[in-house]
Amino acid sequence: MYQVVPGGAGGTVTNATPIKQKLKRDARPLVVASVLGLVLVIAAVTAWCYYIGSLRKAELLKTELLDLNKDGYIIRNQAGAIVFRMSFRSGTLDLDSCSKEGEILSCGRTSDRKLKFFIQTVFDNTVQCYRVRWEELVPSLPVEHAMTYNVSHWYGGAETAIQHWPISISGQQAPKPFVTSDIYSNRNGFGGILERYWLSSNATAIKINDSVPFHLGWNDTEKTMYFQARYHDTPYKPNPGEAPCAELSYRVCVGLDVTSIHKYMVRRYFNKPNKVPSKAMFRHPIWSTWALHKTDIDQEKLLKFAANIRKHGFNCSHLELDDRYTNRYGEFDFDLAKFPNATAMFQKLKTDGFLVSLWTHPFVNYDSENFHTCVERGLFVREPTGRLPALVSWWNGIGGILDFTNPEARDWFASHLRSLRSKYGVSSFKLDAGETNYLPWQFSTKIPLRDPSTFTRRYTEMAIPYNERAELRSGYQSQNISCFFRPIDRDSVWGYELGLKSLIPTVLTISILGYQFILPDMIGGNAYLNRTDGERTLPDRELYIRWLELSAFMPSMQFSIPPWEYDNEVVEIARKYTAIHESIVAPRVLELAGEVLDTGDPIIRPLWWIATGDETAYKIDSQFLIGDDLMVAPVLEPGKQERDIYLPAGHWRSYKGERFDIKEPLHLTDYPVDLDEIAYFVWV
Repeated sequence: MYQVVPGGAGGTVTNATPIKQKLKRDARPLVVASVLGLVLVIAAVTAWCYYIGSLRKAELLKTELLDLNKDGYIIRNQAGAIVFRMSFRSGTLDLDSCSKEGEILSCGRTSDRKLKFFIQTVFDNTVQCYRVRWEELVPSLPVEHAMTYNVSHWYGGAETAIQHWPISISGQQAPKPFVTSDIYSNRNGFGGILERYWLSSNATAIKINDSVPFHLGWNDTEKTMYFQARYHDTPYKPNPGEAPCAELSYRVCVGLDVTSIHKYMVRRYFNKPNKVPSKAMFRHPIWSTWALHKTDIDQEKLLKFAANIRKHGFNCSHLELDDRYTNRYGEFDFDLAKFPNATAMFQKLKTDGFLVSLWTHPFVNYDSENFHTCVERGLFVREPTGRLPALVSWWNGIGGILDFTNPEARDWFASHLRSLRSKYGVSSFKLDAGETNYLPWQFSTKIPLRDPSTFTRRYTEMAIPYNERAELRSGYQSQNISCFFRPIDRDSVWGYELGLKSLIPTVLTISILGYQFILPDMIGGNAYLNRTDGERTLPDRELYIRWLELSAFMPSMQFSIPPWEYDNEVVEIARKYTAIHESIVAPRVLELAGEVLDTGDPIIRPLWWIATGDETAYKIDSQFLIGDDLMVAPVLEPGKQERDIYLPAGHWRSYKGERFDIKEPLHLTDYPVDLDEIAYFVWV
């Protein structure tokens, strides 16, 4: 019999669901599964493409050892450690607008506007440099980047009233113009010697470009320094005809160690002296009338001062006749009431073997006979419209300030200096002031100045004809003026605020900024009223002696308060240290001074210069090196006749004849140093 199999071939199905309806019901799960599978495949492909795109974007945003993100960037050294971190505070980059071509990574937008941004990598042997530029396209918008500084010790920037080594940042400061300032009268400002350069212990350096309207701020809570460019509420100006679109551009360079990266930066980006000043200034002290007599100087006192120098057996590079030998400020003729026969006075000094330099400045007071002449001839810096001369206030009154961008003003000033040299045989000049804080907040000059500190540079150029013995206290891109630079006046106190303890950090800072011919101000300080440690009008005796000992190991020495104002013991100590300076220090310094012309390397060096791997060396602010082979450790505390001394690894012989052959750094605790001694060690 045949068995009927339902749904079989040729068979007949009775009492069953129709075939088409059955198939629909059975196929539904399969379709759903297929759709889900397709969705999963698409999702997987999308995820894979996104992953590949992310990898490509991540690779795009890396350039050598720098990683860029929307909020900033980090830089690593060759070992892979993070050595530099910068955040963007003026916008968030739109990373989709970024592209990379060769060594240049560029972006065209932030999250809300267009801009021009790029980072270019430059590799030079063992040094990796990054050129960074953020340019706004909208006028008056500031650009601000924030550098984290707590991963290392930082040096450089500017002379300050309270000077530490390394830089010590406290409090919060909104970005303010990074321009030269007289920090004696404005103790919160940046100093008269200033450069846009910083160096860190992890072998990183940053140099801000000259074109930037640069402002500097900080926050010690966040451990950041703010680098800002702006054209509003500032003395910076765009070039004539240009829109005030801010640009922050700089280069960050990373090397193998702090010494080598500093050498690299100096050789490429700093001006260098083209000659060494007079050797006599390195060998013999300068004697100034200022701290002793202030403005109460006259012919009789000057001749007596010179006679006492010879009487007590001291050498003299030159006498410095300071403020005030003229009747009014802005004049160049001697005040006949105070100097009745200047010609005879100069002849007498010349016969006795003295050269004389004169104090001068860029101001012409309104009561000077020359004020009207300068107004008529347009020789002054002017108010913003350029129609009227600007009146400025300085420590000796009110007047005009000469516009050293104006060739006629330069010639007028220079002709008076030449006349003094021709008439009296003046050897040189002490050019005081020159800082931009003596300019009006808004001003105009014959040649427009984008950067107010360029005024300082133009003023320092007036010293070039006299740079054998000239003295300047302000400098900006002025290393090639090739004369001695002096830190701002010191108070006759022990501390870090313009006192004895500030001297080494200040000299080290100025040296790092490329100024190597340093005159460390007057021994004992300036003896200003209410700013002097001591029971009399003289600086404290112990302070004076310790200052004298330290100055003997600087490139040049300068007396004003003479040692015979104290007693015979102080006179003998002064003779001892002027002799040490001439016989031990000056020969080394002069040799190094010759090398400066080629290398720009410091004469006075920090201890880390020869101990780049030693964390302790980065923090020492009371010792220094002359070259690589003479280490000096003065006593800087009152009442002390001992001190702790750090000796880098090596072979050293102390001034007492002790020998130290050490493979590791050595700490000498409570090393005895008598009042008439300064500890120093020579590399054997």
